[in-house]
Amino acid sequence: MKEETAIFAGGCFWCMVHPFDQQPGIISVISGYTGGHVPNPTYEQVCSETTGHTEAVKITFDADVISYKDLVEIYWTVADPTDATGQFQDRGDSYRPVIFYANDEQKDIAEKSKAALAESGEFDEPIVTKIQPAKEFYVAEDYHQDFYKKNPLRYEMEEKGGRAAFLEKHQK
Repeated sequence: MKEETAIFAGGCFWCMVHPFDQQPGIISVISGYTGGHVPNPTYEQVCSETTGHTEAVKITFDADVISYKDLVEIYWTVADPTDATGQFQDRGDSYRPVIFYANDEQKDIAEKSKAALAESGEFDEPIVTKIQPAKEFYVAEDYHQDFYKKNPLRYEMEEKGGRAAFLEKHQK
């Protein structure tokens, strides 16, 4: 097994877990905070928009089963790459879309994938998702973990309220 990690931010982490958690080769998907300047932030601090963090997921995967490139391609289907000020019904800096890379190989894969998406013509607006080096990842409080399993009805409402409508509009 070749264990690697990927970190993606694309709106509320509640809705980011399920699409990755369902893939073969995924070891874990953890909700948390990254990209900011305050050590070990709480949910309330991140929501205050004063820490610089964004809600994100840290995916541990078996690269012999699923590639980082595959994960980036899944990411583009669950985040709106044209909205730098939030995602779907979630607004604010803590919901900005970012691919956080762990090394030069991940950076190259993410940048090439972003360029291909921009050239595809799938979106009328520019692709604004940032690609940045990974920073410290802080695990979110326990009640945020596996939200779609713990609160299936609320998850379904959140999903239908934004991400599902986006997917319906943009999937070919």
